[in-house]
Amino acid sequence: MTDVINGRNQNVEQLDNEYVKKQIAKYQEQHRKVVFKRRRLTLLLAITFLIFGFVGFQLFSDHQRLVKLEAIKQEAVADNKLVSKNVDQLKKEVALLKDEDYVAKLARSRFYYSKDGEKVYPISGQNQNAKDQEDAKVEKAIDRTNGSSTTEE
Repeated sequence: MTDVINGRNQNVEQLDNEYVKKQIAKYQEQHRKVVFKRRRLTLLLAITFLIFGFVGFQLFSDHQRLVKLEAIKQEAVADNKLVSKNVDQLKKEVALLKDEDYVAKLARSRFYYSKDGEKVYPISGQNQNAKDQEDAKVEKAIDRTNGSSTTEE
């Protein structure tokens, strides 16, 4: 084993003729082609990974955006239901306001209007509490029509 230097045996000599030179040149050319193919394959794999990475990132960001839009849609649907309920309630109130008896009763209770010869005796605590409740209803209706989804029913 001591006779082996650089992977070659000292007893083996290389011939220096035309055939050996052609074989060595052929081997070197094949080696260059293999190296070139490996480099080209490595470059193609790197480009492929970059493309898949970019597409994957785009898919992830699109998915996140879709989730946010779904949440906004659900909130809008909830607001739409709330507003439609409010619109229905306001339509009922408008229908009631077309009734003259209801308007007269409302005016008498809220603004102390009376018929001819009739006297009104307001009870302080009862009317104030009713007025506060009515004001709260009006404010809640205004908030709902303005699209405020944070108000509670």
